[in-house]
Amino acid sequence: MAFPCDESEAWFGAILRIRVVWDDPFCGDRTLRRMAPSSFESGWELNRKTIDPGASMTLTVDVISDVICPWCFIGKRRLEKAIAEYGKPVQVRWHPYQLNPQMPREGIRRQEYRQKKFGSLQRSQELDAQVIAAGKEEGIAFDFDSIETTPNTQDAHRLIWLAEQEGIQDAVVEGLFRAYFTQGRNISVQAVILDVVAEAGLDRIKAEGVLKGQQGLDVILQAGEQARRLHVNGVPCFIISKRVMVSGAQSPEAFLDAFQQAGADD
Repeated sequence: MAFPCDESEAWFGAILRIRVVWDDPFCGDRTLRRMAPSSFESGWELNRKTIDPGASMTLTVDVISDVICPWCFIGKRRLEKAIAEYGKPVQVRWHPYQLNPQMPREGIRRQEYRQKKFGSLQRSQELDAQVIAAGKEEGIAFDFDSIETTPNTQDAHRLIWLAEQEGIQDAVVEGLFRAYFTQGRNISVQAVILDVVAEAGLDRIKAEGVLKGQQGLDVILQAGEQARRLHVNGVPCFIISKRVMVSGAQSPEAFLDAFQQAGADD
C-alpha cells in the first residue's frame, strides 16, 4: 500500500511501509520508501568517483551503517542473498553513521555501556539473544561474550572510506564486522584495527597514514549531514539507485522488491 507524504516530507514521494516486529535498539523504523531523485543529489556524491554514464543500468546500493550495529551485519548478509538472486550488476557503497559519536576514543567497557543504555544486563542479554538467533540464520556466529569494549568507530569509518578509494571496501567492511562481532577484537585500538584492515587486503602503510592525519574526517561529517537531510535516524539504511530507501535488516525478498521498484524507471 502506498501512502502520500505530508509537505514536510515531500522529498520522500509515496511511502510503502513494511513493518517488522523486532525489539531492536540499533535500527530505526523499518520501511521501504520511494524517494524523489533530487533528494539524493548531494552528500555522498561529493565522495564518489565519476560514474560512466554507460553503466547507468547497474543498480547502486548506498548503505548507511555503523560497524558496531549487529543488524547492519545481518542486513549485509541479507542484501548479499538478494544480489545473488537478482543476477544483475549491483554496485554497493558503504557510508558512515556513528551510533555513538560522543564515545571516548578508547571506547567504553561493553557491560557498563549496555547497562546504562538498557537499564540492566539482563535486558542487554535478552537483546543479544535476539541478535544471535537472527545471525545464526544468516551464518553469523555472534560472540558477544568475547566483546569487552564498545569502541569508538571514527577510525573504522575513515578506513572504510580509504578502502573505497582502493577498490576493496566490501572486504574491509566484512573484516571489521567479523573482527568485532565474532572475534571480540577491540577496534578502538589503532594497532588492532590496522591488523584487521590489513588482513582484509588494505595497504597497512596507507591505512596508518590516514589515521595519523585528518583524512576521512570530513567524509564522516558530510555523511552525518546527508543522513539528517534524508531523515535517517537509525541503521542499517539502504538507498537503492537513489530512488528507494529500505530501512532495517529486511529480508532478501524485500530487497528484491526494492530492486524492482528502483529499476522500474530505467
